[in-house]
Amino acid sequence: MAAWLVGLNTLKIQPFPLPSLGPHDVRVRMKAVGICGSDVHYLKTMRCADFIVKEPMVIGHECAGIIEEVGEEVKHLVVGDRVALEPGISCWRCNLCKEGRYNLCPEMKFFATPPVHGSLANQVVHPADLCFKLPENVSLEEGAMCEPLSVGVHACRRAEVGPETNVLVMGAGPIGLVTMLAARAFGVPKIVIVDVDDNRLSVAKQLGAYGIVKVTTSLEDVGSEVEQIQKTMGSNIDVTFDCAGFNKTMSTALAATRCGGKVCLVGMGHGIMTVPLTPAAAREVDVVGVFRYKNTWPLCLEFLTSGKIDVKPLITHRFGFSQKEVEDAFETSARGSNAIKVMFNL
Repeated sequence: MAAWLVGLNTLKIQPFPLPSLGPHDVRVRMKAVGICGSDVHYLKTMRCADFIVKEPMVIGHECAGIIEEVGEEVKHLVVGDRVALEPGISCWRCNLCKEGRYNLCPEMKFFATPPVHGSLANQVVHPADLCFKLPENVSLEEGAMCEPLSVGVHACRRAEVGPETNVLVMGAGPIGLVTMLAARAFGVPKIVIVDVDDNRLSVAKQLGAYGIVKVTTSLEDVGSEVEQIQKTMGSNIDVTFDCAGFNKTMSTALAATRCGGKVCLVGMGHGIMTVPLTPAAAREVDVVGVFRYKNTWPLCLEFLTSGKIDVKPLITHRFGFSQKEVEDAFETSARGSNAIKVMFNL
């Protein structure tokens, strides 16, 4: 069985026929699946950016489970292993894959990105090399959190942050918070985080933000808010992660970041933005794009195992896998409010 997106605002638990097991595949019983903002977007609008749901699709891509069957060529996993799944299958033939930038592969097959089925199901079949064995002290829920955490880790690598980098994070939603946690694990000394929501800012403070700043959604406030952000940091802002991706957040990021610094665009709130690039270019502020992640699961698991990152406080709501609970879970996630990460326990 699986949770199928069958129409606008309509999810149904229905049978899910599995593909046959290839020699390099494993069959995994799903145990923990998180809800991502993109999942909610598909439910509410039947599209996310340029990806459009045209036929019923199984939803979900943040996941971990237990191996139930292995293909004949699989050597590094056995039945009973607990694994976190990397949800994107690239072609490994194109130039981008050969360069190691497989996250940009044009043939990428990614869980719950139309027309590829996702992982909110009792079982899935997946390539063994995209299944990462969980250390004993890492739970299945934490394994599922490797997916959103990977976005933060990849963003930190793209921006080349470290112990001499002061960081601003725009947005204290799930991705903003994991980016903050990743930046701290990379050694960043001071992180200021900005949001419109008091509750999310208080969570950010509890998780170790150096400073928090509440902002508005009005573009007219950018100037005064940049002053407030810079004052809160008390020193230069070397790198800003925009984890929301709106005209306002990007305009603030470009203005707040020091000359010669970097702005990393992680969130994709607006498909098309109008932002003051020319003044930023005149100060040689680099704009860096981030799309998903690559080669991040081993480092995420190292951070979780060592205790450098604790994702458990981000999991605020848990649901089982019945028709009503699936509907309630997505409504809880869509409402936002005090919900950060909503997790299914299957």
